Amino acid sequence: MKQSKTLRRWELALLLGVACAALLGVWLDGAQAALSDQVIRLHVLANSDSEADQALKLRVRDRILAEAEELFVPGAGRAETEELLRAHLYDLAAAGAEVVGEAGYSYPVTASLVHDYWFPTKTYTDFALPAGAYTALRIEIGAGGGQNWWCVVFPPLCLGSVSETTQETALEAGLTENQVSLMTGEDEGYVVKFKAVELLEQFKGWLEGR
Repeated sequence: MKQSKTLRRWELALLLGVACAALLGVWLDGAQAALSDQVIRLHVLANSDSEADQALKLRVRDRILAEAEELFVPGAGRAETEELLRAHLYDLAAAGAEVVGEAGYSYPVTASLVHDYWFPTKTYTDFALPAGAYTALRIEIGAGGGQNWWCVVFPPLCLGSVSETTQETALEAGLTENQVSLMTGEDEGYVVKFKAVELLEQFKGWLEGR
């Protein structure tokens, strides 16, 4: 009898744990979706993992960031920024190709804006973003088979001329205080929560056969 009661307690605790995890997952899923609507990621893919190609990726990254900086309009919202980037995709690709050519390579460079592009949880110097689907400015060098580089082009958190803090820049771009808190870690345990979202999405993908 005592063993049966102990088992029931464990079963109850397990059910409560599953219920709490499910509720947290639903809340985080919604928080990530709301955040992704306000963000444009930057994704630079190297030709390969060779040392030379990885170094080239960083040079292309620097040029793309410089070009994006010229396009950025203070006070512009996410939709306006996306349209500006879309209108200059050819110019961005050409700038990247110029860097590749100067380095002595003939890899093609493509630039595209991709919706619902999956990113894992990513931690930067003073902010982090949860795993999930985002709109991304995708720069692909050559075969695009090497390790990639991620950052954020809107809000302009990776542009060199931005002197404000992450919090100030994100708020000026239209993010809410709760979203900024989620990104900057003022919400204690945010990276652990982001990992929970990632695991939840992986589990959902497994169930759906993705």
